[in-house]
Amino acid sequence: MPIMAKKASTGVSPATAKTERLLNLVIALLHTRQPLSKAKLRQAVPDYAAGSVEAFERMFERDKDELRALGIPLRTEPIDAFFDDEPGYRIDQREYALPEIDFAPDELAVLGLAARSWSQASLAGPAAQALRKLDAAGVVRDESSVAGIEPLLHTPDPAFEPVRDAVLTRTPLTFDYRGGSGDLAHRRVQPWGLTSWHGRWYLTGHDLDREAPRVFRLDRVVGTPQGAGRAGEYAVPEDLDTLAMIRRSAGEEPPTDRTARLLLRDGTAASLRRRATPVTGSDAPEGWRLLDVPADSLPRLAREVCAAGADVRVVDPPELAELVAERLRAVVASHGGGEG
Repeated sequence: MPIMAKKASTGVSPATAKTERLLNLVIALLHTRQPLSKAKLRQAVPDYAAGSVEAFERMFERDKDELRALGIPLRTEPIDAFFDDEPGYRIDQREYALPEIDFAPDELAVLGLAARSWSQASLAGPAAQALRKLDAAGVVRDESSVAGIEPLLHTPDPAFEPVRDAVLTRTPLTFDYRGGSGDLAHRRVQPWGLTSWHGRWYLTGHDLDREAPRVFRLDRVVGTPQGAGRAGEYAVPEDLDTLAMIRRSAGEEPPTDRTARLLLRDGTAASLRRRATPVTGSDAPEGWRLLDVPADSLPRLAREVCAAGADVRVVDPPELAELVAERLRAVVASHGGGEG
């Protein structure tokens, strides 16, 4: 096809050419008050004019699907209110624009910490780019509250990148999977989430052959997963809790409805404070607040308390305090500290 040859001769890959074409289409649709006809769009986007009318029609239909799958509010409206035989297209800027984003200081610190945590190059680039965008917008990050913390997330599993891309685009996958018994089976899955738990990565999704939700360990995927459908062709459950699915699959106890009583230093531990209930009539020390926090999983809550450091103290239950103490002792031991 002539356009492909042109792109190849200029050193531009087909993927890059497609991205440029979609960007040009978005710009054309954004900067118009009136819906644009197909004829005008073909004139406005260089790649559309390069081929035949039939090629343009096929390419434009694919591009419309791509934009809608990306969440871009592409509208189809009549060009003339009295003659609706020819549709026009535009993007409503009010729907397209993001609302003003406002982060609390501790949320910004966590974002910076999360961006630094990726040691794999394929994810380090986008993370660094996101931080640069925050800086360019004038958002100042205060990382003093997480000084000295440097988590690293490694992704040695070969299946990680194709699975991650499928989760983000909601694209069905097929792959060979070796279960706990060692048997190899072919799976067809609608990916829902990709979660790190206890040092391993897990895929949660809907198994199309078994017609049920399933959990898959990435290190048991054999070979490279392959796409088996179109992007955005299924919906992810709104009440999805990937960690709960993984814990149930691993045979852990189901969540309970109990609570834990914690002392939180004022202005800290926002993630705990958001879901907590203040304890009325309590004699908390000055600068501290006594709160009840849902504790459906004590190990998970213990990790959150440890992450908050000296800004959180466990009042009740005793088993949560012991879990926190165990984790802190393990941290001290791993850094060469003695018993204490």
